[in-house]
Amino acid sequence: MKNQPIQMHRQLALNIRILLSLLAAIFFTSIVADAQSVTCSLKPDQLANATELFGVRLGMTPPEVKALLPLVQFGRKDPFGVMKTSFNPHFDPRVDKTAFPDVRTISLDFLDDKLVTLWIGYEETFKWPKLDPFVTNFSTSLSVPAGWPVKRNGRQLTCDGFSLFASMIGGGPAIRITDDTAPDVITARVEAALDAEEKEVIGDIRTKSYYPADCAARDQVPQASRMTFKNKDEAEKAGYTLSKDCH
Repeated sequence: MKNQPIQMHRQLALNIRILLSLLAAIFFTSIVADAQSVTCSLKPDQLANATELFGVRLGMTPPEVKALLPLVQFGRKDPFGVMKTSFNPHFDPRVDKTAFPDVRTISLDFLDDKLVTLWIGYEETFKWPKLDPFVTNFSTSLSVPAGWPVKRNGRQLTCDGFSLFASMIGGGPAIRITDDTAPDVITARVEAALDAEEKEVIGDIRTKSYYPADCAARDQVPQASRMTFKNKDEAEKAGYTLSKDCH
């Protein structure tokens, strides 16, 4: 009986500690939620013309970018409409360093001849060398809300159809502005291409046989004897039959 009050006090103390832990967790969660509740309803064309971006904006065409960055070179688009390029003001001796102060690299991704990603990496000597002041000052330059939520190794602000991501790369700060609809377009095209490839069949003009994508024997058909069809129906309409090696 003497131990009963002691046990009761111990249990009460334990319950109090558990309650305080729960309250602390709820309080911390609310702080995190508030920190991540920064909203941005701006569209890409509503961003302010920050001098740190040298006039480059999402949606620009290659000629428009070329007018601002004369030394940038453009290659061919890939099968999905994507073209990537970059140039390095810090390392290229042709670049007027005073025109791109403390800029290491500018990378650009285009989709269907429209700029969908702009990435700029700055040197350690950039005027905002640390991540927090970099985000704060860039928010002012772009006229977007400050206090970007933490994401991976940086800070990200999601707006209407695009996002801003700041991080530290190679000792210096970097900013990436991305059209968030572009990855979905590219993914859809890749999936469509894969689907078409799976349906595609190879015909052998010597035997009038066709080979589906999952038939290993199709690899034995010489290139000179190949006829490509969109699907088996197209092959059969052309008089081809499924190869006995694919049954």
